Amino acid sequence: MASVPSLRRRAAEPIPLESRAFDHLRYIRETMERAGSFTAVPGWGGVAMGATAVIAALVASWQISSRAWLGTWLMEGMVATLVGLLAMRRKAQAAGLELWSAPARKFAFSFLPPIAAGAALTVALWHAGMFHLVPGVWLVLYGCGVITGGAFSVKIVPAMGACFLILGTIALLTAEMHGAWGDLWLGMGFGALHMIFGTLIAKRYGG
Repeated sequence: MASVPSLRRRAAEPIPLESRAFDHLRYIRETMERAGSFTAVPGWGGVAMGATAVIAALVASWQISSRAWLGTWLMEGMVATLVGLLAMRRKAQAAGLELWSAPARKFAFSFLPPIAAGAALTVALWHAGMFHLVPGVWLVLYGCGVITGGAFSVKIVPAMGACFLILGTIALLTAEMHGAWGDLWLGMGFGALHMIFGTLIAKRYGG
């Protein structure tokens, strides 16, 4: 049995220098990762964006002209963008972060090019009479934007982008059935996926 003095000596032994160094390095690495990531991705704001998309899918499915259908989804895009920006601003302020920080700029500059490509392709497909491809193109390019922008955010964001990419590919493969399936895919993507991942983000990283 160890004596009382020996136990006291063991308790008084200092923590090894290597252990403290590893703890410090881990803390520094985690701090740098947080500083280099865009963490103001909206959680509950994403859920709200998904809810507006579900409503838009229902309204768009009732339209009898492609022009009215496109107008419905463009209006939804503007509403969802406004909701997302307001939610990001609120989350950044609550966390004491600068909304237009270096990670936020990296996120935006990586996210926007695929979205711009989607807008250009929408015009081109409209004039070419291939409007049935639009839902799949939107989902694929939005997914690409979320994946590339998500490289500067939390890990769950690129995963969401991958789901959009997969869903968009399915939409393109079933594009000939646009009348029956186009709004369904858009509702599942911009609606259901936003709501699911928004909830996960809110619970794991805050609203």
